[in-house]
Amino acid sequence: MTDQEGGTLRPFADIPARLARRSKALENKVPLTVTGKLTRMVGLTLEAVGIQAVVGGRCLVMPPAGEPVEAEVVGFAGDKTYLMPTGDIRGLVPNAKVIPTNKVCEAPAGMALLGRILDGAGRPLDAKGPLEPDTWVPLSGRPINPLARHPIDTPLDVGVAAINAMLTVGRGQRMGLFAGSGVGKSVLLGMMTKYTTADVIIVGIVGERGREVKEFIENILGEEGMARSVVVATPADNSPLMRLHGAMLATSIAEYYRDQGLQVLLLMDSLTRYAQAQREIALAIGEPPATKGYPPSVFAKLPQLVERAGNGDKGGGSITAFYTVLTEGDDQQDPIADAARAILDGHIVLSRGLAEMGHYPAIDIEASISRVMNEIVSPGHMQQARRLKQLYSTYEQNRDLISVGAYSKGSNPRIDEAIAYYPRIMDFLSQHIGEAVQFEQSLAGLAALFQPPPAAQAKA
Repeated sequence: MTDQEGGTLRPFADIPARLARRSKALENKVPLTVTGKLTRMVGLTLEAVGIQAVVGGRCLVMPPAGEPVEAEVVGFAGDKTYLMPTGDIRGLVPNAKVIPTNKVCEAPAGMALLGRILDGAGRPLDAKGPLEPDTWVPLSGRPINPLARHPIDTPLDVGVAAINAMLTVGRGQRMGLFAGSGVGKSVLLGMMTKYTTADVIIVGIVGERGREVKEFIENILGEEGMARSVVVATPADNSPLMRLHGAMLATSIAEYYRDQGLQVLLLMDSLTRYAQAQREIALAIGEPPATKGYPPSVFAKLPQLVERAGNGDKGGGSITAFYTVLTEGDDQQDPIADAARAILDGHIVLSRGLAEMGHYPAIDIEASISRVMNEIVSPGHMQQARRLKQLYSTYEQNRDLISVGAYSKGSNPRIDEAIAYYPRIMDFLSQHIGEAVQFEQSLAGLAALFQPPPAAQAKA
């Protein structure tokens, strides 16, 4: 028997071959996309029904006119999917079509990014043309086996004497810069940006004032610094999702350069704004607040971001990271400050009192610590740093008695010694913004501070 197709008689024996050809053709077909509709919008939270999309997946919301609004899936409940827009939401109407793109966020990476300024979505903000990345990497990064990380064993020169000598930072360390508003944390970050020895500098400006972006690039980085830097800027007027992505994008780019064997300096200003952006998203989708209005997801997100920095495999590159932490009202027990101290490898606290006295950088060496300093400096260096800290602390504990003249010289030898050394200590710890003090100079200055003793010099 035969059948007829296209006017030609063919035997039934040819049917398997024809089915195979049809099946192969269907393999190349684009799968059907199930679209949904927008049912609710409260604040910046969009609620859609009728779609299936993974958390972190991208969707397009189609307004009646204008460009589609890009949004990311941040949660779901039953048949409802919660979305957070990445840009402007003006023009959306009820029952607008929601189309899943079946894509997740990725970060551009490559040597062509050096000297460029990006937004939280990886789009260029400068006027240097389109990006030409070598590859795209996951925005969420990849976890590193803690046993595979190279230990921190090499000091890093940050060009600031107080940090080099008293709070020595190791290559691959993650430090927090804790300060209230207007105490000089951005200036100190700028000093470390200019003076730190690193192959690549990644700057993440998250949730700060928009004017600070240009000022940081022109006044602090300059042309020479910008040539080896990548700046990711998501100012305060960006959506909370974009601010969140800004911090993750900067970290992903830093991870790429680390994987190329380079020494990377990552500066994040600020970790507090990152936490506040996550708080806005979590509260908007109904997560209950826990500590001072911060939902539990905030405290889960912080270590996920911070743990991505640090050393890579042995013989590879490293990411030395500095995260600024805004202590509102100079409260060191603020929930974010407290959580950050627990997951970082040390903290540098800036004192408003020192700043008001005109002492810069206003580093409070009593309240600051580097957790890896013992492992990366010599015993002699550690002993000198400890002695300076003891003298400084003794003076501060008795400052009121000394200031009003209630202390009698000779009553306590330790206080007498602290009074004698105090002017030298304050002079050593202060530094002009345009002055770089290298690591060796810092150690030499620390050693010279104690020889000869001020008392012996006075008698001579």
